[in-house]
Amino acid sequence: MESIKAGILGFGTVGCGTYAVLRRNQEEIRRRAGRGIEITRIAVRSVERARAALDALPRTGAAGTPAAGTPAAGMPAAGTPTIDTDFEGLVADPSIDIVVETIGGTERARELVLAAIAHGKHVVTANKALLAIHGTEIFQAAHARGVMVAFEAAVAGGIPIIKALREGLSGNRIEWIAGIINGTTNFILSEMRDRGVDFATALADAQKLGYAEADPTFDIEGVDAAHKLTLMSAIAFGVPIQFDRAYVEGISRLDAIDLRYAEELGYRIKLLGITRRSADGIELRVHPTLIPSKRLIANVEGAMNAVAVQGDAVGTTLYYGKGAGAEPTASAMVADLVDVTRLHTADPEHRTPHLAFQPDQLSDTPILPIDAIKSAYYLRLRVADVTGVLASIATTLADLGISVDALLQKESREGEGETDLVVLTHITLEGNLRRAIAQIETLETVVSPVTLLRTENL
Repeated sequence: MESIKAGILGFGTVGCGTYAVLRRNQEEIRRRAGRGIEITRIAVRSVERARAALDALPRTGAAGTPAAGTPAAGMPAAGTPTIDTDFEGLVADPSIDIVVETIGGTERARELVLAAIAHGKHVVTANKALLAIHGTEIFQAAHARGVMVAFEAAVAGGIPIIKALREGLSGNRIEWIAGIINGTTNFILSEMRDRGVDFATALADAQKLGYAEADPTFDIEGVDAAHKLTLMSAIAFGVPIQFDRAYVEGISRLDAIDLRYAEELGYRIKLLGITRRSADGIELRVHPTLIPSKRLIANVEGAMNAVAVQGDAVGTTLYYGKGAGAEPTASAMVADLVDVTRLHTADPEHRTPHLAFQPDQLSDTPILPIDAIKSAYYLRLRVADVTGVLASIATTLADLGISVDALLQKESREGEGETDLVVLTHITLEGNLRRAIAQIETLETVVSPVTLLRTENL
């Protein structure tokens, strides 16, 4: 059977990695897909850089045999893709069946993806920001045109979590998802805990090692994780994509002392994306979270990702692996290319829906504001080391129906006259807790704003 033809928009880390894996494993991929997958065209801003990247790829396959398209010395490669700067030309090219979007960003990517769909092309992308913001429009356009938009690589890199949620767990009523879905922040938190350094030092180390961008805002402020969580939530619960309703809190204001106190209490702090079904609606939130140290997900360190899913039939399942990088992401991109190739000629009505549920069966279950969620909490208070402080704080909490689970009171240093008081609460309504904190901060014996973190037993 004739190979299916694909074109790549962009040839950076993800685009180049996808091409490399596809070329290296081409025989395995052909056997799985039932036909070959050929990259015939690449559109880039700099043709010279793309050619240099292509030339730098290994010249042999996994078994040491010459890779497809590898030329003899001085000879042009047979089947080498055309490289140019014509993005619009690629998405309109009638010979191309699949458009692989790897340029990143949102607005330009949106234009090109919608244009590809309009021309009847399937799309494969790793662009979580694009789908979290414009996914509803893109999926509607694809459904109307009868083409597929595949996005396994958009969440947790090489971990096949989208396929697990959309297909592997389709017999379950999903109850909750909790994930470490940003490797940069997980590396920073691991460094802060293991080496006892502050946030700024850990971030600088992450940047030196290439785990963090020069501008790390999307990572450290939780936005990247929220993009991914929004997609998983929509698939798990059959609701529209609603990134604008997610509660997002990053780690930039996290103090290393809280990681130490959490350890003393038997917890570790991770930036978690959490989405949970409740009687009142769906929780959709990203924030630093205390997790019992005995939980597997609490022991995920460095730049690794992990996602825990609770289903009513299967119980808890855990998915672990590399969440970023050229080849882990390319693994997911190529898997999507194989899926699209298999289903290219299938009746569109019998393909797996983009968001797992049939498009006309999405529910309008509301996304809950953060004040309406229920959780247990960690509070750190800097207080005057005088008699009666603990009693006044406990009374304030009790008046709003908040019960205390555990206390940790540190001894004050000689001459300081102040100490840290750590309170763990039982599960309570966040709105009530925030009202209690507002009252506690008016007490003369509380000398600085209260630090609030959420805890999850999972």
